Amino acid sequence: MELRQLKYFLAIAESGSFSRAAERVFVAQSALSHQMAQLEQELGTDLFHRSRRGVALTEAGQRFFPHAVSILRQTEEAVLSARSNADGPTGKVVFGIPHSVSSAMALPLLREVRRQLPRVQLELTEELTGNLATQLRAGQIQLAVLFDDGTRSAFTWTPLLRERMYLIGPPAQTTRRTSSVTLRQALAQPLILPASPHGVRPLIEAAAQRAGLAPPQVFADISSISILRTSLLAGMGQTLLPLMPLKAEIDAGLLQATPVGAPPLERVLALCASPHIPLSAASQAVAQLVVGLVGELCRDKAWPGATPVPAAPAAPRAARRS
Repeated sequence: MELRQLKYFLAIAESGSFSRAAERVFVAQSALSHQMAQLEQELGTDLFHRSRRGVALTEAGQRFFPHAVSILRQTEEAVLSARSNADGPTGKVVFGIPHSVSSAMALPLLREVRRQLPRVQLELTEELTGNLATQLRAGQIQLAVLFDDGTRSAFTWTPLLRERMYLIGPPAQTTRRTSSVTLRQALAQPLILPASPHGVRPLIEAAAQRAGLAPPQVFADISSISILRTSLLAGMGQTLLPLMPLKAEIDAGLLQATPVGAPPLERVLALCASPHIPLSAASQAVAQLVVGLVGELCRDKAWPGATPVPAAPAAPRAARRS
């Protein structure tokens, strides 16, 4: 298997046509077809469904696609790491952020990378946590912020912060303002939560199980922050989330947030990387920057409801196993 075959495979998959792919990679269509035939023969399976309307990936091709992306990306990162010099790391870093974290972290991270790492091209992707974990394992992204829900053993990780969670909903649904609600009271409310296993859902269900309580009373599964916001403002229920995703509405008095205690409901955010794919110099630099940035956001109260995890190391480390 050759790198050029992987490049040709991706060009065909993304173009949906051998002729368009040949123009894209500047080779004759006959040469492209010959290389794909060799690759399919080596793999022992067809990668494309061919028809008069074009080509589409087979199931085998769909499984092969993320590996091809990962291999080529690692090759590019290896070259850029070797070329990094005293002027600082160079290269592209694809960084995954969950929907509920982006409002607190995305803009500050972009600004600091531009200021401190001008030769690094940062690509931010906002996704559901389950999707981010899948992309991280496949090497499609280099770093991701994930929640420590007990399933992070597949990654190396650095704890970043501890974030308190609140019962959030329209003020009209709360008969009286209280300083806090118990976990039992919160779980008994009609809740709108992300679909399992995404977001805070596994954390909430695990907290209920540890406390010997019934599972949350979920009447709507909504994994989009924007749709969740609209649903809450329409008075359709309440949710359990940290402050930041809905801070503007809470500050404006459109939504009310009550901390959950007895026991407190919290989530730990961690910076994760694949243990099987070495980080490039650019990715390592971004990882170190993130740890420092998150600490500053917490100390400056720019991330309400969050506290830094004590003695966090400077870069992703091997996961602890129980």
